[in-house]
Amino acid sequence: MRKIVTTQGFCTPLKGEISVPPDKSMSHRSLIIGSLTKGKIKVSNFLNSADCLATLEILKQLGCSVEFLDENTIVLNAKNVYIEPKSELYCGNSGTTMRLMAGLLAGAGVKCTLSGDISLSKRPMKRIIEPLTKMGASIKSNDGKAPLVIKQAKLNGITYNSPIASAQVKSSILLAGLQIPNEATTVYEPHLSRDHTERMLKYFGADIKTCQKDELFGVTVRHTPLIPKDLNVVGDISSAAFIMVTASIIKDSDIILRNVGINPTRAGIIDVLNSMGAKIEILNKDLISNEEIADVRIKYSPDLKGIKIGGEIIPRLIDEIPIIALLATQAEGKTVISGAADLKNKESDRILCVAKELAKFGAKIEPTDDGFIIEGKNGGKGLFQEGAEVECYHDHRIAMMGYIAGLISAKPSRINDFEWIETSFPSFLQIFETLRS
Repeated sequence: MRKIVTTQGFCTPLKGEISVPPDKSMSHRSLIIGSLTKGKIKVSNFLNSADCLATLEILKQLGCSVEFLDENTIVLNAKNVYIEPKSELYCGNSGTTMRLMAGLLAGAGVKCTLSGDISLSKRPMKRIIEPLTKMGASIKSNDGKAPLVIKQAKLNGITYNSPIASAQVKSSILLAGLQIPNEATTVYEPHLSRDHTERMLKYFGADIKTCQKDELFGVTVRHTPLIPKDLNVVGDISSAAFIMVTASIIKDSDIILRNVGINPTRAGIIDVLNSMGAKIEILNKDLISNEEIADVRIKYSPDLKGIKIGGEIIPRLIDEIPIIALLATQAEGKTVISGAADLKNKESDRILCVAKELAKFGAKIEPTDDGFIIEGKNGGKGLFQEGAEVECYHDHRIAMMGYIAGLISAKPSRINDFEWIETSFPSFLQIFETLRS
């Protein structure tokens, strides 16, 4: 059902302490990697969102037993054997589900078809089809896009130099390679992408090693029986980013976010906030299920400065760029974001869509081939003076960015199709109401 939300103009300060939603990347992987074990696994703090439920439903079709103990706690009973599904495996809006499942099921020799919604069906899958085919997989596609038809085939280990730094590409290859007896599979990438798959495989006992060759970052996996273990999912820093940015730009805000995942391959948003001069503190660091966590305190930051963002940091904050673009409109001076051409291949073309929607509020933002040029202080005007009607393009991060833009606008705004936030952050509005009350 179509959902429309409105904001009423300048927001009151954000105050208080909250826990952010569970990490989406880890929640997917807890099911997918957990299914390769033999036994029961309890996953605590699982993200009960549309994307993660798509992964869960597919594993049920493949013969795994999944039981909810409560809204965010599940028990997965895995056998490391998958039955041939009787119908298409529908991935919904989730690129993670489709790309990781393709590697998992090609490696397992399961005949199946992976399909998705209208948005996912436009996203590029050639980036995983090519390496999996080199491993011996048989995959037919719609000109490099979904649906993907996977046939049974015997795979071989390979060494693959990925042209892009992508956790989904890397994970797809590693999940296939993990199931190939007596052979190693190695993936190299030009920058280090998020490493949740490597960490979780190691947590479950996989023979996995990282390495560097010249300026490339590599990881090698060998066939290993995985050991079932209970797992606790950390808080999602990509969701936390929207709250952190809002607190930094709304006067008198002061909040603490509990149990945020601060994995260095994901924590680029913290580096950006520090570089721009935000008032941010990292407190109470710990390690849970082989992932770093901490509490994050952030206050209103009136002296934010524009910066250059590009190079190796981009894979560490690619999902946060829409909200970083909004942040840059409130900083002093110019912010240039480059090296982020893969934004065009997300749920929407985030380069064009972010620029178009922020421009509706009066932001001075110029899209480029691989990012943005953003004039700070909203072109000298400060907070947005006009409201806007925001379109979200089937993209949860555009929807949330638009809502926050409305919070720092002098006049009411309307965000259309806000139901898309259900893919990653179902409690978004509830959390903002809590922090504003």
